[in-house]
Amino acid sequence: MKSFVLAVFLVGAVGAIEMFGRDQSSAVTGRLICNDRPAAGVLVKLWDVDRTDSDDLMDSGTTDANGQFHLSGWTKEYTTIDPKLNIYHDCNDGIKPCQRKFGIKIPDAYVSHGKNPSKTYDAGTIQLAGEYPGESRDCIH
Repeated sequence: MKSFVLAVFLVGAVGAIEMFGRDQSSAVTGRLICNDRPAAGVLVKLWDVDRTDSDDLMDSGTTDANGQFHLSGWTKEYTTIDPKLNIYHDCNDGIKPCQRKFGIKIPDAYVSHGKNPSKTYDAGTIQLAGEYPGESRDCIH
């Protein structure tokens, strides 16, 4: 009887763990430029955008001296994650407070099962001098 109760408990515990979702990952790479020059030191973040709860930060970093970046991360979700690259910059911004911010949604084809992405989304070279749809200002990132 004790073995049966233990087995039922373990099955229930495993089911409860899976209720919280499955490991999923994504990766993105690219290069940022400002007025045709490398945009070094620009903050970039890879998020899983959630509709029902708070967004999950999967990775963050800054561009290198050549403006290049690579982000990779994972999170646990029950449904397919919605990865998004956010870019925070001061290109052509003068002395305005806070930073310009815009995001790029990463296609579902670049979402992998497990903690290690099997494909990387190449965002290409992005010219920060222009304005982007949905662009805003962000003081606390």
